[in-house]
Amino acid sequence: MKGMQIVGVRLLLIIQIFILASTAHAEDHVGPNLTPRLKELVGEEMRQISTAMGVIWTGMVQGDHKTVAEQGILVHNSFIMKRSLTKADKKDLMAAVPPAFLKLDGKFHKLAKKLADAATAHDSELERYYFNRMTETCITCHTAYATNRFPGFGVRQLDNNHH
Repeated sequence: MKGMQIVGVRLLLIIQIFILASTAHAEDHVGPNLTPRLKELVGEEMRQISTAMGVIWTGMVQGDHKTVAEQGILVHNSFIMKRSLTKADKKDLMAAVPPAFLKLDGKFHKLAKKLADAATAHDSELERYYFNRMTETCITCHTAYATNRFPGFGVRQLDNNHH
């Protein structure tokens, strides 16, 4: 029964991603709207998250809860809105990105904290759950707001041979 629930949840998430992909437009791309300073900060945050996600995955498959917890906290604390942005930076960020983008970003960082808590409790199953939710949040955001950077998430055209 539990396996069927997981399959159902994943199917719903895939459907949501395709819906977002089919409605994403060039004006949804946030990168071109960012100031050079914000591009640098967001790029730095994305590189840190990418590295941490790899370390987390390795830690999870090795049962290294301590590393998973440490990296989860690092990701949680990298949240751009919690960084020392100037008032002008915050104003520029609010003008450059839609509220839904910030909501997804906040959700991602909250999930990282929950992952760290699961790792602290040595709960491997819950670690996997939160890691998967973090990954889904990345994909949702990149599909909706960064198909120019990640064209693999662009709308796919089906030819007549596909049903």
